[in-house]
Amino acid sequence: MLQPLLNMKPILKNTSGKNVFVGMSGGVDSSVSAALLKHAGYNVTGVFIKVWQPEGMPCTWKDERRDAMRVAALLDIPFMTLDLEKEYKKEVVDYMIDEYKKGHTPNPDVMCNKEIKFGSFLKKALSLGADFIATGHYAQIKEGILAKSKDLEKDQTYFLWTLTKDQLARTLFPIGHLTKKEVRTFAKKYSLPTFDKKDSQGLCFIGKIEMKDFLKMFVEERPGKVVDSNGREIGHHDGALFYTIGQRHGFTVTLKNADDAPYYVVEKNVDTNVLTVAHEGEESTAVEKLSSTHFDLVDINNSTALIKANKKYQGRIRYRQPLQTCTILKLSDEAIEILFEEGQEAPARGQSIVIYDDELCLGGGVIA
Repeated sequence: MLQPLLNMKPILKNTSGKNVFVGMSGGVDSSVSAALLKHAGYNVTGVFIKVWQPEGMPCTWKDERRDAMRVAALLDIPFMTLDLEKEYKKEVVDYMIDEYKKGHTPNPDVMCNKEIKFGSFLKKALSLGADFIATGHYAQIKEGILAKSKDLEKDQTYFLWTLTKDQLARTLFPIGHLTKKEVRTFAKKYSLPTFDKKDSQGLCFIGKIEMKDFLKMFVEERPGKVVDSNGREIGHHDGALFYTIGQRHGFTVTLKNADDAPYYVVEKNVDTNVLTVAHEGEESTAVEKLSSTHFDLVDINNSTALIKANKKYQGRIRYRQPLQTCTILKLSDEAIEILFEEGQEAPARGQSIVIYDDELCLGGGVIA
């Protein structure tokens, strides 16, 4: 039963004498990644990445590091802690706050991967003699190209679209060829202390916290009007920048009937501080803005040069969304113009659109 788990062909890269630094978060996925790499013959070093956490919030990093240390001790591998608090605060947290202030909807998990795990961590690991870094992401690398994981329900390529060809050449995803069930089976069979640990939830490395509550720690509330699709004032909110297109809660509707359907945000104006809401299925100019087929992308990644103009691909504008057929209309080094066959609901500036060709993740960009 366990033989498929020990088949390391998907990650073998001439392991003799090769050093790999594994980002160990204290969870089961990174624990199994480290175990599989050692089994495959790599010289493995476990690394816990310490990142910034907001004051006043429950501090869990010490517990997570303790779990990672326990696994490293069991595997008899060296272990170190890498302090990237300053980098995380600047590149992830400050970026996210600035984007929300502009009225955009950022993706901090994408930025965490780009700047921290495959940015600062990779650079530090290479400087210390690593040949590769590895993480517990559900993804694969096939002929130097990012590819979906075996477990499509857990596939995390959406958050990894910024990775360049050079970064992928120095990266291993040891569990990408496994399902989550197989990962837990392996962890239990080999008595890894994290075998039954629940998956982490919430914002990357910050924990279980509502985004609005987090933002209020750095941005003052600015009460404003909630209007319906006809411009009629029907309620109030705490500040337009705290909300995202498509959101169905967090604002107050005071003018309503008991049998009214739920409202959701169809437009926000950070300058005037007004939220426009509507009922699902309602026809109006504001509601039409909630769906779009045409997008301009900036901050793009086409490092493998596989994305071509005038060609059909599949794409998604959010994690776990079923892949949608799309066509690249225009392509340059700085931007992508993309057209989906069907309207994409609740698009917002700052979101990532990721482009696929069957199992391969070719790159993507940010909605302008």
